[in-house]
Amino acid sequence: MLPTLNGRIQTRVFVLLVVGGIWTLLLTPLIGQSYATTYVVLLAVTVLGVGWELVYHFIQQFRWEKDWPTFFGLVTLVNEGALLWLLISAGAVPGLPAQVPFGAFLVQFLTTWIIVWLVVNGPMRVPFVHWRFRGGRLI
Repeated sequence: MLPTLNGRIQTRVFVLLVVGGIWTLLLTPLIGQSYATTYVVLLAVTVLGVGWELVYHFIQQFRWEKDWPTFFGLVTLVNEGALLWLLISAGAVPGLPAQVPFGAFLVQFLTTWIIVWLVVNGPMRVPFVHWRFRGGRLI
């Protein structure tokens, strides 16, 4: 079954907050940032991600199968990361310090994105057996 819009949003929020949260907890000391900064970035990715899901859902309506290849889900990191960095640079993300180093942002964003993508496309299917049969919904 194809993931529904509701299922994709639920999955994105759940995996970003759980898997992304654990990864951020481990990564923060390695990139030399405060936990407040890295968790605000993670929260911003989550909030913007819900908006992106609406955009992706609209675009998918023009495709025959109303979905897109798994690889597209990976490469959307480019547009999502670019928009988030622009918002951070413009000071439009509340709760962040005036200067967030680009290198620290890039490491956190890329590694979190890849880990979350791998979890959703692999191990998540084991503990949540019925997840894919309910259109990606967890609740």
